[in-house]
Amino acid sequence: MARRMIEFENDLGEIVQYAPHPDGGLLSPGARVAEDVAIARGTYVERGAEIGSRSSVGVGSWVESGVAVGAHVRIGSNVHLAAGARVGDFARIGSGARIGASVVVKPGAVIGPDRIVAAGTVVQPAAARRLG
Repeated sequence: MARRMIEFENDLGEIVQYAPHPDGGLLSPGARVAEDVAIARGTYVERGAEIGSRSSVGVGSWVESGVAVGAHVRIGSNVHLAAGARVGDFARIGSGARIGASVVVKPGAVIGPDRIVAAGTVVQPAAARRLG
């Protein structure tokens, strides 16, 4: 059975298509999302993004092209992951956070709610910061 597609006109006047996720989010056909991932309503996962097993993305978030999210990651509501960001396994990103382009969030790292992480930053887990 063919998957129903939803079409939108983006800011550039291009027609883009998304497939509805069972949890209410929208996936670009070129996104790779594990079957057991929760993608909440109002969330967009763009072409070229990857989300690993047992992860979840909260309501109203945006995962841009080229983003890679590992397994067991929790991303809160209204989070923006800019192009090329990398989020390691078991990381946590709080609601309202803004993650810049090419940011690397190491496995197990935690980013608090409403934090802005500048492009190119490497975010270490708390234990690594204390010992470093």
